[in-house]
Amino acid sequence: MTEQAQSLDLITMGRIGVDIYPLQSGVPLSQVETFGKFLGGSAANVAVAAARLGRSTAVITRTGDDPFGAYLHQALKEFGVDDRWVTPVAAHPTPVTFCEIFPPDDFPLYFYRQPKAPDLEIHTEELDYFAIRATRVFWITGTGLSEEPSRSATLAALKARDKAGITVFDLDWRPMFWRDPEEARPYYAEALRHVTVAVGNLDECEVATGVREPRACAEALLEAGVELAVVKQGPKGVLAVHRDGSSAEVPPVPVEVANGLGAGDAFGGSLVHGLLSGWDLAETMRYANAAGALVASRLACSSAMPTPAEVDDLLARATP
Repeated sequence: MTEQAQSLDLITMGRIGVDIYPLQSGVPLSQVETFGKFLGGSAANVAVAAARLGRSTAVITRTGDDPFGAYLHQALKEFGVDDRWVTPVAAHPTPVTFCEIFPPDDFPLYFYRQPKAPDLEIHTEELDYFAIRATRVFWITGTGLSEEPSRSATLAALKARDKAGITVFDLDWRPMFWRDPEEARPYYAEALRHVTVAVGNLDECEVATGVREPRACAEALLEAGVELAVVKQGPKGVLAVHRDGSSAEVPPVPVEVANGLGAGDAFGGSLVHGLLSGWDLAETMRYANAAGALVASRLACSSAMPTPAEVDDLLARATP
């Protein structure tokens, strides 16, 4: 196990579930007649996205002890993601998430995570700290900080990691999992002290920093302790600022949007790929933007994650 853990490029920790997506676009959920079932959850999707790009990945999470949990194990294995740290919780069902699809920019999400999601039942004493420290990239999410025991486990993993290699905090702000942003901010601040990279959209950066202007967000994240701040700005593209003074601002890749959900996770998996490849900031951001655009042009999240050839092809077509 030790040798295999050392060989991993990426371990993510956080949310997993089953995405139930309408097979009709532009139709309210109350009128949808047919659905597709997909692996979902940001931590799982980022692991899938990086695996599609040839990286060895695993996810630390929990499912219900039910048929949907069995499906998620099967899907992870099919995508090439190591599922050894995905364990069942008998007391809680595997979460499902529904969405509505109103392109180009309206994709309401409905989370069914009651009475509690199993992925929030990750316990400190169950973690494989050696593997967390050994992986080249360790990735945590804001949702993992929203409830105990996951909150303590996430922070314990970060402290054990001690900024070894690349440690990424996906700010992943989901307001339905918190009472208000003020409740989240101290836990976000604590996590930022232990990571090297922070990535989030403007809403997420505002929760973490209290400011909203993109450059100010990046500077505040650097001041909070990270080495690289990545601020996603939707139609305005992405801003990346490094502690060494380098920065890159890259416009989005234009596509016809089918479903914007999952684009951020494709971006995340590609960000990991670029950082591990040693690319400069601009190249990494262009690649991640293209991967996100490809997923936005497709219905699903996990199964829509692109291969290197697909990203290269879109970049070649998008470059004047």
